[in-house]
Amino acid sequence: MMKRIKGLFNQLFYKCVTYWVYTFEDLHLGKKVVFKLMPQILKHNDAKISIGNGSTINSSNFGYHINMFSKCKLFADRPNAVIEIGENTRVHGTCIHAFNKIQIGNNCLIAANTNIIDGNGHELCMENPENRINTKDHGNPIIIADNVWIAANCIILGGTKIGEGAIITAGSIVKGNVPAKSIFGGNPAILIKQY
Repeated sequence: MMKRIKGLFNQLFYKCVTYWVYTFEDLHLGKKVVFKLMPQILKHNDAKISIGNGSTINSSNFGYHINMFSKCKLFADRPNAVIEIGENTRVHGTCIHAFNKIQIGNNCLIAANTNIIDGNGHELCMENPENRINTKDHGNPIIIADNVWIAANCIILGGTKIGEGAIITAGSIVKGNVPAKSIFGGNPAILIKQY
């Protein structure tokens, strides 16, 4: 009985958080999007963040199978930056920071402590490195196709395209093209198996 009451309380709490996000954030949200605890959201007035029907943004360690180091972050903090998350996708304790564009497909699984960031933060400035601190990178889009599984503690860098149904193994650093229906992993990530 106590377990059932706790479960009902959690459902009610998550509905309240989701209502708050729907009401007070300038987001484009589909139907039945669930926020488990409040993520950090930073959005420029001219940026766009959209989340498709039935997706979950989970910032809660409660009931999650590994330790989540921090809550989800959705940052589209530059003019015209875009974050698009498809339908029925689950994002757990992940930072998604778009300088340019990050597109995540339908039915994706993104495990905790992953960072998906399409820019470096600063220009390389190899000819004048002391000026690096005064620069801003413009980002290079990231495209994650449908049915992709990104395991825990990964870093997905700008210019990456992950094909449909691919799996990124835990702790990987990914930059470049990942073939569809492949297992990709390591630092730097390489093709492990193609189906």
